[in-house]
Amino acid sequence: MATDTHRNGSFSSSFGFVLACVGSAVGLGNIWLFPYRLGQYGGGAFLIPYLLFVFLFGWVGLSAEFGIGRLARTGTLGAYAFCFRSRGRETVGKALGWIPLMGSLGIAIGYAIIVGWVVRSAAGAVTGALLTEPDFFAQATGSFGSLPWHVLVVALVCLMLLTGAAGSIEKISKVMMPLFFLLFLVVAVRVAFLPGAGEGYRFLFAPDWSALLDPFTWVMSMGQAFFSLSITGSGMIVYGAYLDRSADIPGAALRTAFFDTCAALLSALAIMPAVFSFGIDPSAGPSLLFITLPGIFAQMPLGRVFAVLFFVSVIFAGLTSLVNMVEAVCESWQTRFRLSRTAAVLLCSGIILTAGVFLEAEPLVGSWMDFITIVVVPIGAMLGAVAIYYVLGWPTIRRELELGRQKPLSQFFGPCAKYLYVPLTVIILILGFVFHGIG
Repeated sequence: MATDTHRNGSFSSSFGFVLACVGSAVGLGNIWLFPYRLGQYGGGAFLIPYLLFVFLFGWVGLSAEFGIGRLARTGTLGAYAFCFRSRGRETVGKALGWIPLMGSLGIAIGYAIIVGWVVRSAAGAVTGALLTEPDFFAQATGSFGSLPWHVLVVALVCLMLLTGAAGSIEKISKVMMPLFFLLFLVVAVRVAFLPGAGEGYRFLFAPDWSALLDPFTWVMSMGQAFFSLSITGSGMIVYGAYLDRSADIPGAALRTAFFDTCAALLSALAIMPAVFSFGIDPSAGPSLLFITLPGIFAQMPLGRVFAVLFFVSVIFAGLTSLVNMVEAVCESWQTRFRLSRTAAVLLCSGIILTAGVFLEAEPLVGSWMDFITIVVVPIGAMLGAVAIYYVLGWPTIRRELELGRQKPLSQFFGPCAKYLYVPLTVIILILGFVFHGIG
């Protein structure tokens, strides 16, 4: 039987839990991918399928991962073993749990490199080099091109997690996430006064209703919503393990989805008006963050100040996401191998840094992240959905999700979860292979 509390502690409040989950969900994909997809696939019309998918995935997807974590009182490996134990197949669960866990570790390896680029860019904004040296980003993306910043990022995450688990994560999130929203809001307000910014707003929000007849609009909105919420079959499970029994899980899941969507929209408002004001290609992707935007800041009054604010806020988003990925791995290793907290954090950090050092060149880290996000993570997410709603079963997870609620779950929750959400995770996996990634 699961114990009532986790040895790594627990979140002290629902608010702290939601902020931690938002910190995990809000990542670089919100910042460089969502704004372009919003404009490319119908502007305001894109928001209709996107918000529908965000609601569905948040409601039944995040709730499931939070719920199994709290029910099993452990993270990835233990949660999958818990699900399959109910069918007398605990060994199968222990083996399958490694797939989503390796997804978290794999993303962390590549993500640490990219966040290192962000930290280097922030430092370059402080010194002015980011805005004056045309090859500033190129210098970072060769082999061993950003090693000191890479090491710094891994060391920061390691230090954050060595000081504790749930309590430390909650404190970090309570500082970093409000600052992320505040700093991005400041940048968005400044950008609104740039000449020609209106074209950016039209690109983002002028609805092209014909786009709703395009299947790609629905495919891309589904992929963007799914991956934006960080449903990986791993990371959100461990945060659920640190959640109090009195918390309303579906309510917390919907609040997480709401704030993640606010972050994505705020990113769009901070980026696209500036892009159109200076006549830049809005489809630049990752280079938008590291090359295009610095060029824009260089032409803006007080651009250096706003560049610092922008990249510091992106650091907050990157670090809180990375903390979740690493925590998922550390908790599972603590539980599975009876490691101390310190040993698990140091071992995981060492692997992330050692493997990442040899992937620092942009083509290598790009290929690595494509493999992890197109293959490993979707398989893990699908396994999580099947394990929770079919192997463990709807009646069992329903009892857990109704703890802490004043009203029972909607009668539509179970059918939506089993017959809509789970099949969609399979479809997302297949479409990711077909289109080489949809999120």
